[in-house]
Amino acid sequence: MALPFIALVFVFSYLPLYGWMYAFFDYKLGHKLFDSEFKGFFFFKMILSDPITVDEVKRIMSNTLGISFLSLLVQVLPLLFALFLVEMKFEPLKKAIQTLTTLPNFLSWPLVYAFAFSMFSESDGFINKLLIQLHIIEDPISFLVSSSHVWLTQTAYLAWKTIGWTAIIYIAAVTSIDNELYEAARIDGAGRFRIMWSITVPHLMPTFFVLMMLSIANFLNNGLDQYLVFQNALNTDSIEVLDLYVYNVGIRNGMSGYNYSFATAVGILKSVVSIALLFSVNFASKKVRGEGII
Repeated sequence: MALPFIALVFVFSYLPLYGWMYAFFDYKLGHKLFDSEFKGFFFFKMILSDPITVDEVKRIMSNTLGISFLSLLVQVLPLLFALFLVEMKFEPLKKAIQTLTTLPNFLSWPLVYAFAFSMFSESDGFINKLLIQLHIIEDPISFLVSSSHVWLTQTAYLAWKTIGWTAIIYIAAVTSIDNELYEAARIDGAGRFRIMWSITVPHLMPTFFVLMMLSIANFLNNGLDQYLVFQNALNTDSIEVLDLYVYNVGIRNGMSGYNYSFATAVGILKSVVSIALLFSVNFASKKVRGEGII
């Protein structure tokens, strides 16, 4: 029964690791890999030795870690949303809210950008037009091209897109709680908020910590689609995370083998660091909670 899933993981997760070989050759696009000059760890050493590259990596890592840290801070929002959603007694409204908050998860990032453009565009955006008509501002605000608040806006877009979908996991965990605990608490005179705090929240903590550990293990994996569609000439310095940097250097900013091989080396180091983070978080979890995810 597990063979189809094992095959799926092998094809999409392990088979592509063959591409790591490009990091060890001075690969030229259009040529065979083994016809290229073997460079060994040359491109890996460049990441730590070349002054220009080191400055670039520092900037990229700053963006990646900053946005990832903000994403971790909003991990509690789906938990709070699920808590209050399960406490709603009016079922039609409850189902409507759950449906409306889950739908954004199925939207592609280009569609999210189209929505953001219609709302926050400097020339035709609804928000700018409304603020000008209300005489709150005189000149339109560059919401989409400014780099001063790009970390916060990208975190907000991600939270809006995923909060409903992640809440489903917590709602499923709530259904597994023994109803006798709630009945005993009501008999003892506990109110709704006391029941939430003393029964529901403690039972959701294991799920919360598992999701948190998985997020920390993927700390460097911000993704590509979101930042690619929101990237522009004015905010690139602040929005370019590690995955987007690999894409820009390896494919977008040139067709030379140097760029392609160097970008592959950066991607490998990112994977190695992510694995190290996973085992570190798992070790810490075993020490603190007595159990891990591995």
